Amino acid sequence: MAEEHGSAPLSMPDYADVVDLGRYPICDLASPRGEALVARCRSELSELGACTLPGFCKPEAVEAMVALGLRLSDEAFVSDQVHTVYFLPPDPSVAGGDARAKLVRSAKRGIAYDRLPADAPMRRLYESDDMTRFVAAALDKPVLHRSADPLDALQITLFYEGDELGWHFDNSEFSVTVMYQPAEAGGDFDYVAGLRSADGENYAGVSRVLAGDLGRVRRLPAEPGMLALFRGRHALHRVTPIEGGTPRVNSVLTYGERPDMRLDDLTSMLFYGRVSPPP
Repeated sequence: MAEEHGSAPLSMPDYADVVDLGRYPICDLASPRGEALVARCRSELSELGACTLPGFCKPEAVEAMVALGLRLSDEAFVSDQVHTVYFLPPDPSVAGGDARAKLVRSAKRGIAYDRLPADAPMRRLYESDDMTRFVAAALDKPVLHRSADPLDALQITLFYEGDELGWHFDNSEFSVTVMYQPAEAGGDFDYVAGLRSADGENYAGVSRVLAGDLGRVRRLPAEPGMLALFRGRHALHRVTPIEGGTPRVNSVLTYGERPDMRLDDLTSMLFYGRVSPPP
């Protein structure tokens, strides 16, 4: 983090080529502009279940991440599987249209953290304490930690024609993503905020969405360089099928409230086709 005198940094952080700090002063959260940024994020998350920050990453950094993702695409793990929205086996005791029984499809390519060079723009940003503090503040968390998982901490995800993420709920409370390249068509991020809660699963409401009732669905904007904070544990969401020859490219930045957070072996195999080495 840059040394500070009052609210003005004396030197620029080493990720200054990645983030538009003029618009998003994540290195100076105590300043009036930093406080306003955090307040905006919290307000949008409370009202909409998601917050989007367009132009968060600079065009040059975005172009570098797209080029890196395409260059490493042969090293990506290709997954194509069917699952329920809960990532649990289908419940044979309910009707086929019930959310607990209905299967959806997810197909994508994931490039693991250990494949990303140390000087990659998004890796440098992810590994900065400033970014970690900003995400924690935006989510109104006392403290967050970067993932300890050498595969899942930061990834690049590529979606080619026909790929998609079926409707699902996240196991984690929130997610942090950066969009590098939208698809030529399709690849839209749709969600229904607060469809379930800690007090109830609302299986009937979830089943209606799966049956095609899209009345409550919101669609996040998608443009290169946009950062999105999203509360996905209680929000049903999907990425619609990709159309055309331009792949959708983005990153997921993983944070948690424990410093030792790692994927279990089964999930690691599903996401990356391998198990991370022990710590």
